[in-house]
Amino acid sequence: MHDPWAALRHADYRRFLTTHFATTLGVQIQDLIVAWQMYLDTHDPLSLGLVGLAEAVPNIAMSLLGGHVADRMDRRKLAMIATWVLLGCAVTLTGLAGLRGEAAHYRVVSVYGVVAISGIARAFLQPARTALAAAMVPRAIQTNAITWRSTTWQLGAVIGPALGGVLNAAVGPRGAYVADGGLIVVALLALRAIKFRDTPAAADDDVPIWESLTTGIRYLRGQQVLIGAMTLDLFSVLFGGAVALLPIFVVDILHTGPWGLGLLRAAPAVGALSMSVYLAWRPPLQRAGRALLLGVAAFGVFTIGFGLARTIWLSFACLALTGAADMISVVIRSTLLQLLVPNHLMGRVASVNAIFIGSSNEIGSFESGLTARLFGTIPAVLLGGGLTLGVVAGTAIWAPKLGAVGRLEDLQAGG
Repeated sequence: MHDPWAALRHADYRRFLTTHFATTLGVQIQDLIVAWQMYLDTHDPLSLGLVGLAEAVPNIAMSLLGGHVADRMDRRKLAMIATWVLLGCAVTLTGLAGLRGEAAHYRVVSVYGVVAISGIARAFLQPARTALAAAMVPRAIQTNAITWRSTTWQLGAVIGPALGGVLNAAVGPRGAYVADGGLIVVALLALRAIKFRDTPAAADDDVPIWESLTTGIRYLRGQQVLIGAMTLDLFSVLFGGAVALLPIFVVDILHTGPWGLGLLRAAPAVGALSMSVYLAWRPPLQRAGRALLLGVAAFGVFTIGFGLARTIWLSFACLALTGAADMISVVIRSTLLQLLVPNHLMGRVASVNAIFIGSSNEIGSFESGLTARLFGTIPAVLLGGGLTLGVVAGTAIWAPKLGAVGRLEDLQAGG
């Protein structure tokens, strides 16, 4: 019988979810406050896109190295080092938020620098955590574990923006960054408490470093299902992500304050959290490939709906539905990754996946800011949603094996 609590019966996995939740909550608060301050400091839509670019470029540049290191050392230890760096970023942003007068002019450039360092830290954190989680629970309950991990992330993504908006209004940006730092400390304590150790016995210790760095890319070349799922996510979120433009909608279109930004930033996670709970309790999907394609198509449709909405509650509903649709994609894509990739390659393949995620989310933010400046905010969102639908159609034709995937539990590693 299907056991919805299977992964949570493992104590170390519960500790992993604690660190995952605390980090997510802190990062969500940080991202919201950075976006809010940046727009108030510049009143330029492009500055919001540049924040995403400042994180994406170093993240992508270092991701392959992050995967290489994750396949060579204790993954828990690597995750702790990267989390310490995130704590340093939170402390630095706290100091920058307190700048006044002439010194405040240096804040914009300094924030870009801190965001870049954060991107480097995440380049090492992402493959380390992905590989650690994959090895921590039995293969038979990987889908359940990923569903709970995604649920935890979405819960943090729901609470984080809302809490960030409340903190911003109540204690200002500096107090919000202090809360961010406190949550990162909680994440470090939970990581330290994990007893499971996962230092893989790499099968290619004698190969040159560049060949090792590109192993994940070479592995994916023969995996139509995996590369199809990653490409679908890359281009759909690259074109369809409207979250980077929320400060503009809040200030200039919906005419609300910081509470409205927090509400709308939390909306996709509200939908995703609801969907993740549903997926955890229902039996495994029988036609996962088709569900993935339909989920991304729905993401594009509801993105268009958000662009047309003119009330905050209708905007909230459309964003929540994009989150629910995206959650289907997240669970299926993550499960494919952990079931099809051997453990000794997990860090490097996860790093390639992180590049796709970073490209879609962060460069997508830059794309949204750029198209909003060139064509206007609303046309940019409508165009993005339409292009997402085109990506789904193209992927279905280009990667037919993806659409044909049935039960995820029946897949074999390397298949």
